[in-house]
Amino acid sequence: MKTWLFLLILGTCQLAGAQPTVKVRLGPSNGTGIVEMPLERYVAAALAGESGGFQSDEALKAMAVASRTYAVRMRGRHGAEGFDLCDTTHCQRLDVGAVTPRLENAAAETAGELLWFQGKPAFTPYTKDCGGTTEDAVTVWPDLAEPYLRSHADPYCTHPTVASWHWSADPHQIEQALRQSSLRGPPALSRITIATRTPSGRASTLVLTGGSESIRISASSFRFALGRELGWNTVRSDRYTVTASAGHLIFDGTGDGHGVGMCQRGAEQMGLAKRSYREILAFYYPGTTLGLTGQGLSWQTLRGDVLSMQTTRPDEDKAVLATAERLARTLSARVKWPMPTGVMIRVYPDLDTFRNATGEPGWVAAHTDGRRIDLQPVALLRSRNALDSTLSHELLHALIELRASRSASNLPEWFREGLVGYLEGQAKTGNSRERPSDADLRQTTDQDKARRAYAQAAAAVASLVQTYGESAVLDWAGRGLPREVTNASTSHETPNSK
Repeated sequence: MKTWLFLLILGTCQLAGAQPTVKVRLGPSNGTGIVEMPLERYVAAALAGESGGFQSDEALKAMAVASRTYAVRMRGRHGAEGFDLCDTTHCQRLDVGAVTPRLENAAAETAGELLWFQGKPAFTPYTKDCGGTTEDAVTVWPDLAEPYLRSHADPYCTHPTVASWHWSADPHQIEQALRQSSLRGPPALSRITIATRTPSGRASTLVLTGGSESIRISASSFRFALGRELGWNTVRSDRYTVTASAGHLIFDGTGDGHGVGMCQRGAEQMGLAKRSYREILAFYYPGTTLGLTGQGLSWQTLRGDVLSMQTTRPDEDKAVLATAERLARTLSARVKWPMPTGVMIRVYPDLDTFRNATGEPGWVAAHTDGRRIDLQPVALLRSRNALDSTLSHELLHALIELRASRSASNLPEWFREGLVGYLEGQAKTGNSRERPSDADLRQTTDQDKARRAYAQAAAAVASLVQTYGESAVLDWAGRGLPREVTNASTSHETPNSK
């Protein structure tokens, strides 16, 4: 749920998007098409695709943070194509159908947490097996000389079970793979020589020889070309030697992947050795800060009778908790439902940290996910005379979502939003049964359309109250809508309504 500053006079918010979303292009294995996916669902799918076999829960949580940070940092990578990220290893491999409760828990237990560096999400690549030494990012991506991605020894990746790999290929196969990637090799390739290595011992530059011609090529470009065309289980890393025998080129190596950032094999061993996910992340991305914002904030918790609040300015913000407690009691009495326990209000010290933590634009005043309400700075909301209305709106949603979660989780979005609007007094009498489309309620680009959609939802619920009575309509929040109400919708969603 979100409270929109431009609609605060009406006290409305957006139910959809209780967490940031990403647009993902899904391939055939995931259903095909471009979908807008909640960020935490994306993280769970990335865990299924990239690390579903992890035994350690702490390593899995470290992967969740790395995956989430990578997605936020790289969001918009495919913007010119109409989506943010793809579901392949070019971005992160997703396996939507393999998401399990355990993977969802790893995402939920680290929800919203990112790694930050100098106020921005860090670049957090990871690799399957670094072979005992991580790689310096600049050797793979020359424009990414990040201090937290420098080569260092990894004693956790030298576990006895680590095995070397071996691959033998017909030179003609390699020539074809290079051509498919628009890379030129010599005709009749017969020999590959490693001309230079990185400080970590990985191949850096190769010399491809055929007949009287020799061509120099980047080792990483060579490996990516073979991986794309022949499979990633061929040349698995740049830690190898090459020999020629019986008309074949033979690669023997260790490691798996580019070697930069977190080594998944090492992270798994750290987790099995009882190291926490925070320790794992600190080892592989030294110098970054783990948290919901890039400021390294120190949260203090204040507790009331029903609600709790986290703030970095307890002396300035403590009055907000008293206000929220008063509003909670009033709203609870209004609907005759108990306020759910465990509701936490987090007050951000400035607009930038709020935006970083929630992924919301500045005109969204509050963001609620489950039982946590993220709130813009109190001073900013007070300057707009919007503090009480924002708190009331989000607390009403907390009340309704608790009722719905028990037995009516499929409660339509228009009803959830409309019931909040009705209870706030946006529509005391109903003169229309028309219901807004989900697309109009969710969209964040047309303010007038959103204003009309929320007013329409409130009017629709007010009309139901006139017909069935308030007590019955409130009861539907916990039981679901009766069939005659569900079937009476006059909303018409079209592909262009979003």
